[in-house]
Amino acid sequence: MITGNEIRKSFLDYFVKHGHTVVKSSSLVPEKDPTLLFTNAGMVQFKNVFLGQERRPYVRATSAQKCLRISGKHNDLEAVGRDTYHHTFFEMLGNWSFGDYYKAEAIEWAWELLTKEWGLPKNKLYATVYLDDDDAEKLWRKISDLPAERVIRFGAKENFWEMGETGPCGPCSEIHLDRGPEACDMKGMPGHECRVNGDCARYIELWNLVFIQYNRKENRELEELPSKHVDTGMGFERITAVLQNVLSNYDIDFMRELTATTEKLAGKKYGIDPQADISFRVIDDHARAVSFLIADGVMPSNEGRGYVLRRLLRRAARHGRLIGLKEPFLHEVAKTVAAVMGDAYPELRKEEQRIREVIRTEEERFGETLEKGLVLLEEAVANLKGEQKRVLPGDVAFRLYDTYGFPLDLTEDILRGGGIIVDQAGFERLMEEQRNRGREARVVTLNIYDQVSLTDAVQSCFIGYDRLEGESSVLAIYGNGEGKNEAVEGEEIDLLTAETPFYGESGGQIGDRGTITTTRGDIIEIIDTQHPTPQLTSHRGRVKKGRVQVGDKVRLVVDRQHRQKTMLNHSATHILHSVLRKELGQHVRQAGSLVTPDRLRFDFSHTGAIPDEKLALIETAVNEHIREDAGVAIQELNYDEAIRHGALAFFGDKYGDRVRVVKIGDFSTELCGGTHVRASGEIGLFKLHFEGGVAAGVRRVEAFTGEGALDLIRRYEQRLKEIGELIRGGADDAVDKIKKLLDRQKELEREIEKLRGQLEKDQIPALLAKKQSVNGINLLITRVDSADGKQLRDIADQLKEKLGSGVVVLASAGEANVNLVASVTKELTKRYHAGNIIRELATMVGGGGGGRPDFAQAGGKEPEKIDAALKRAEELIRQAT
Repeated sequence: MITGNEIRKSFLDYFVKHGHTVVKSSSLVPEKDPTLLFTNAGMVQFKNVFLGQERRPYVRATSAQKCLRISGKHNDLEAVGRDTYHHTFFEMLGNWSFGDYYKAEAIEWAWELLTKEWGLPKNKLYATVYLDDDDAEKLWRKISDLPAERVIRFGAKENFWEMGETGPCGPCSEIHLDRGPEACDMKGMPGHECRVNGDCARYIELWNLVFIQYNRKENRELEELPSKHVDTGMGFERITAVLQNVLSNYDIDFMRELTATTEKLAGKKYGIDPQADISFRVIDDHARAVSFLIADGVMPSNEGRGYVLRRLLRRAARHGRLIGLKEPFLHEVAKTVAAVMGDAYPELRKEEQRIREVIRTEEERFGETLEKGLVLLEEAVANLKGEQKRVLPGDVAFRLYDTYGFPLDLTEDILRGGGIIVDQAGFERLMEEQRNRGREARVVTLNIYDQVSLTDAVQSCFIGYDRLEGESSVLAIYGNGEGKNEAVEGEEIDLLTAETPFYGESGGQIGDRGTITTTRGDIIEIIDTQHPTPQLTSHRGRVKKGRVQVGDKVRLVVDRQHRQKTMLNHSATHILHSVLRKELGQHVRQAGSLVTPDRLRFDFSHTGAIPDEKLALIETAVNEHIREDAGVAIQELNYDEAIRHGALAFFGDKYGDRVRVVKIGDFSTELCGGTHVRASGEIGLFKLHFEGGVAAGVRRVEAFTGEGALDLIRRYEQRLKEIGELIRGGADDAVDKIKKLLDRQKELEREIEKLRGQLEKDQIPALLAKKQSVNGINLLITRVDSADGKQLRDIADQLKEKLGSGVVVLASAGEANVNLVASVTKELTKRYHAGNIIRELATMVGGGGGGRPDFAQAGGKEPEKIDAALKRAEELIRQAT
C-alpha cells in the first residue's frame, strides 16, 4: 500500500518534473495578512503575487500547505467527527502559475497525474465547470475524452472560488470521483439523490482548479487582475483515502496511528460504537490542529487565534470524557502527531516538548471546571425535558462560558445529540453586557472631557518626535472634574494645547514630564501626559507660579533626561522582543509592556519558566545588538506596505491606514508610535533583573538599561561586598565560604535533631508516669512545653507505642502559639475519635484543626487556655468511656 508520505512526495515530484519550484508550507498564522485568522488554502502565501504587489523568483510553484478551516466563510468545525471526511486541520496539495500557463496545462496535468501516475479509473471521474466557462468545458472534452454528461456546469456556489470577502478569485473546475453506492452516507434520507455536489460521500471532490483572473473589491465588484493565474488545491487526506482504498479519511495510515494512541489510552476500540467513533475522530482531528497551531506560535487565550486554540483543546477534552478519558491525555496524542508528521513538518519535532507542555497545562486547567460545568448542563437539560422545552436559556450558556470555560460551540455540540438548541440572542445579550462592564471599568478618569462640549476640530498635534520644546496656545483647562477658563497657583489641572512636544502615555510608554510657561512667566509643572482620546494630549500638572488662562500663548519644555531614559528602555524593548522570538520561538508575542525612565517591563506569550542559561543567552544577544550600534530607521507608511516590509502586526490589533514603522538594524521591525533612540548603541547596556509568570501562558521580564543597568550592577556588587564582609572574605571566595557555612549549618541541625530525639526519649518515662486508667482504658493527657508540632507528634507516637492501648492528648505552648496532638490506638477509634477531640480543643485555644480517627493535630493562638483545654479533653474521653 502506498503511504501518505509517498503520496505527498509523488505529487510534488510530478510538478517539479513540469518546471515547478517546491515552496515550503507557510505558517498557519498568515505572516503578511493579520486580517486573516488562519491560512485556509494553499494560495494564501501567494496572495500578493496574484495582486501584482509581490514578485517571486519563479512563475510555477507547488506545495503541500498546512491549512485550518474553523472560522468565517470556511468553517468545518461542526461537521468534524460527525462524518468521515471533514477536518479543521488538513493539508492542501497544490500547483500554481503566476501569469505563466493557464487552463489547458492545468487541466492536462491534473488529468495525467490522476489517471496515469496514480491510476484512478477514468470511468469514475467527473469534471465540473462554471456556468459560462465554455473554454474549460472544451478543454475537458478534448484532453480527457470525458462524455458530455460527465462534464457538468454549476453556478457560483460550487464553481466560483473566492479566498475571502475580498481578494483574488475566479471560476474554477473541480474533479470528482464516484466511489460507488456503498460509499453513500445518506441512504434512506427523504429526497436524497446520489450525484456530483449532492452532499453525500459517494461523489467526492478530489481537486479544485481555480483560474484566477479577478480581484473582489470591498464593494463586491470584480476587477480584472494584471495577469491570469492558476491556483489548484487537492485535499491530501481525501486523495490518500482514495489511493489507499478506504472510505474514511480517518482510516488512512497516519490517522490510524493517532486513533491507535487514543485506543490505547482509553482502553476502547474504534469502529465498534458509532457515538464513540465520533469522539475518536474529533480527538484525531483536534490533536493535529492544536499541535500545528502551537508549533506556529499560537498560545491559548480568550481572544483571536488563541481562543480558537482553546476551543479546540476543550472540545477534545470533552470528547475524551465521553470515551472514559478523565485525566489529561491529548498531549500523548500530540506526541504521536509529531512522530507521524514530523518528517514532512520538522517544526513538530523541534517544538514537541513545548507543544505537549502547553496542551497538558490547558487540559489540567479545564479539567478543574469541566466536571462541574457538565453537572450544571445536565441539570439544565433535565429541567428542560421536564418542562418539554428544547431551548437552553442564554443565561445558562453564559454561565457555562463565564464560570466554567465552556465555549458556546462546545455547549451546542453537547446539546446537539438531544435536539436542544441555545438561546443565542440571550447569550449574546449577556456577553455584550459583560463587554460593556469591561469597557466601563477601563474608562479613564480623564473622561471629564465628555462632560464638556468639544468640537471635532479640537485636537492636539504631537510635534515631539524630533524636538523637546515648542510654542502653542492653551485650548482648554480642566480641574475638579469640570472645564474652566483660568487656573491659579496651587491648583492641579489638566491642560490642552494646540501643539505639544509632550508624548502622551500609549503603547506601554509612560507620558512625558516637564514645564509649561506663559509669556507672562507663569509656570505649570507637568507631572504626567495622557491621551484622553486619540486626538487629544492632556498635560496633567500643578500651577507652580502665577496663573494660566484659555488662549494663553505658552512654551512647552519636556524634561530631557526623563524622555531620554524612557527612549533607551523603549528601543531596548523592541530589541528584547526580537531576541525572545529568535531564542524561544515565533510563538512569542507581546502581551503587555511598561516603559518608564527607570526600567522596562515586557509581558509575552510563552509557557514555562525560562532556564537561567537561556536568560543569559537572551541578555547577551540583546547586548550584542546594542554594541552593533545599529541605526534606527523610522518611517510612516500605509499599512499594507508596512506589512510587506516585514513589520510585526498581530491579528486583532487595530491599525490605521497610515502606520509608523520602527526598524532597528536588520533584526527588528515593528509598528510603533513611541519615541526611540537614533542608534542602538545609545542604549549602552541591558541587564535582565526578573523573569516569572504573571498568568497562564504569559511570562514577564523586567530589565534596566543605560545608567539604570549600571546602578543595578553596582547594587549587586555592593551586596556581594557586604556579604563578603559578613563572612570575612572577598567577592571571589564568597560563594565557597557560604557553601561551607551552609554545610556546617546542616551538620549542626542534624546534631540538634539528634539531641532533641534523645531529650524526647529521656522525657518518655516521666510522661508515662502521668498515665491514668479510666474503666480499664489507658489515658495520658499532659503538657509538653517547648516542643514544636513535629516533636509533639513524635512524642505522641512513642507514648502510644509504650501504652500499647490507650488515648494520648498532648499540648505545647510557645510564646504566642499552641500545638495540640491527639492519638488513639486503632482498636479504640470506634469509641474515641482523635479528629473530633482535637477539633473541639482547638477552638478553645483560638485555633483550628482536625484529622483522622487515630491521629489529629491542631494549632492555636491562646497558650493561656491550654490547661482548660486539657481538662476538657479528659471530660470528653470520660464521657465516651
